[in-house]
Amino acid sequence: MQSHVETFHNFVGGRWVPSAAGETYELHDPADASEAIGRFQGSGVEDARAAIAAAQEAFAAWRSTPAPQRGQALFRAWSLMKERVEEFARTITKEEGKPIADARGEVKRALNVLEFTAGEGRRLLGDTIPSELPKTLIYTQRRPLGVTAVITPWNFPLAIPVWKVAPALVSGNTVVFKPASSTPLTAIALVKVFVDAGLPAGVLNMVTGPGATVGKELATNPSVRAISFTGSTETGRWIYGAASGTLKKVQCEMGGKNAVVVAEDADLDLAVEGVVQGAFGSSGQRCTATSRVVVLKGAKGPFMEKLAARTTSLKVGPGLDARTDVGPLSSREQLDKVMGHIALARKEGARLVAGGRRMAGGHFDGGFYVEPTIFDGVEPGMSIAQQEIFGPVLAVLEAEDMDEAMKLANDSLFGLSGSIYTSDLAKAMKYAEEAEAGMLHINSPTLGGEAHVPFGGLKQSGLGIREQGRRAIEFFTEEVVVYMDYTGKKRDARFI
Repeated sequence: MQSHVETFHNFVGGRWVPSAAGETYELHDPADASEAIGRFQGSGVEDARAAIAAAQEAFAAWRSTPAPQRGQALFRAWSLMKERVEEFARTITKEEGKPIADARGEVKRALNVLEFTAGEGRRLLGDTIPSELPKTLIYTQRRPLGVTAVITPWNFPLAIPVWKVAPALVSGNTVVFKPASSTPLTAIALVKVFVDAGLPAGVLNMVTGPGATVGKELATNPSVRAISFTGSTETGRWIYGAASGTLKKVQCEMGGKNAVVVAEDADLDLAVEGVVQGAFGSSGQRCTATSRVVVLKGAKGPFMEKLAARTTSLKVGPGLDARTDVGPLSSREQLDKVMGHIALARKEGARLVAGGRRMAGGHFDGGFYVEPTIFDGVEPGMSIAQQEIFGPVLAVLEAEDMDEAMKLANDSLFGLSGSIYTSDLAKAMKYAEEAEAGMLHINSPTLGGEAHVPFGGLKQSGLGIREQGRRAIEFFTEEVVVYMDYTGKKRDARFI
């Protein structure tokens, strides 16, 4: 039994401070729930308002800081993060549960995003536009918005905050950052990197606590000029509606029910590896995870045989064990949710091919472990084919031909990511033209993307300007047009 559990604070106006009400909550290791990670601030409206006020006070000076200097602050943060890769990775695994190799991959992604975004300090470019009037210069410039809010999920507690906070800062905004309540320790480590990099007080503020209080205040407070959110579609829909009352810019990246199409001419070994990586990596707790496979009838038998064999070979265990392929789910709540989906799939008639159980015995008893699970015989109307599960559960549907495969793949309220495995260029192009998702992959998994490339989905998966790359700068700035008349003379009214 632990004798002491460390208490962590909010970061407001350049200082680490407790919540106004003094309320805290305790978090535990998902691989071993008896191990406490720490106590964190259960903040409320007063704390959110204090952070907003600190960001407001810091905005004028930060906005006036030349953009290349803001970029240099991010480069210093990038350099410090490179020195702390293993510290970050172990914190992510301890707090969220993903295997240490996946956690190191997340840190690498965060570093890539931070490096790219730091360079945007020298690329906050505008346009010069020809005028129809003589002696007139027209140009555009990008200006920061002011106080911005960032609300992030638990499944990527470092990478997602970085790809929101970094572009907001380099654009000249100040930030109030609310991390997921279940993964604040990684967020605190990230804030410390920016502090150590010399970021001025009040430019970046962090408040931990529930969305019902902190998140609601950020969404409705008129002093917050933009809000960038990643999380559930239900919450994103609420934020969009709440933020509209103060005419904020809103960016929401939400759920996914990503499908992989496997054609008869696919390299089945490649397809199986891609599906397994997409479905069971990070225990399926990714918005871009593979949740459905649509297999053309001619490939079904051999594909399923290879898929079942590869899935049952995966090693489940604590994330800090380097041999682990699939770690625990992030929380008891997530465990109960996933097991509920598995029970419902059985009730609706899907056929269990692999997994399906909560793992028990030895170290499994203390954590939130579920076997990698495959259901075959899935019909389009089943809940397992439509609802986001966010766990290591894969639904397999069969299609007669490519037309039916595309119909099944597109039969979803979501549209984040998708993939096809085929050696036929015509099929690949048909998929690229018809698939209803924001990010499409040919002969590669549904996962992720690159730091300088737009990220986001269609339908109920995404709302607003895309994240990452140049699109992130577009979201966190506003475009202003300047008309400069240098004739030095009064204009004829015909030219106005």
